[in-house]
Amino acid sequence: MSTELEFSTDRSRLDVSLIHRVLSDSYWAANIPLETLQTSIDHSLCYGVYQGGEQVAFARVITDQATFAYLADVFVIAERQGEGIGKALVQYILADDRMAAVRRFCLATRDAHSLYESFGFKRFTDVDKDRFMQIRRVTRY
Repeated sequence: MSTELEFSTDRSRLDVSLIHRVLSDSYWAANIPLETLQTSIDHSLCYGVYQGGEQVAFARVITDQATFAYLADVFVIAERQGEGIGKALVQYILADDRMAAVRRFCLATRDAHSLYESFGFKRFTDVDKDRFMQIRRVTRY
């Protein structure tokens, strides 16, 4: 890498246009309306990763900063994948003091289980599967 990675939780630095392009093409947020994305950013802890002044990665955490957190929308731009940026981002998030007291930290992934397991995330057990419920509105976007 040519320059050092910079991590920031300053929402004003986020390249919302980039985030929207990437998430709109993702399997978990395909075609997300820009207004919906902006609302999600406004009401989450957001983490941007920058290199040479350009945003190269993003994640957000929905949390009360005490008992529950949900890691969402984690991505590294395609041109920079495979360089360890995603791992560095997850490590940065988990080291954030605001996450230290969180009792339950959840996420959903289709294809990155081993990455998150390396940070201590575990798949739901049969007991957990019987406890968790959801309302899933798949027609929203």
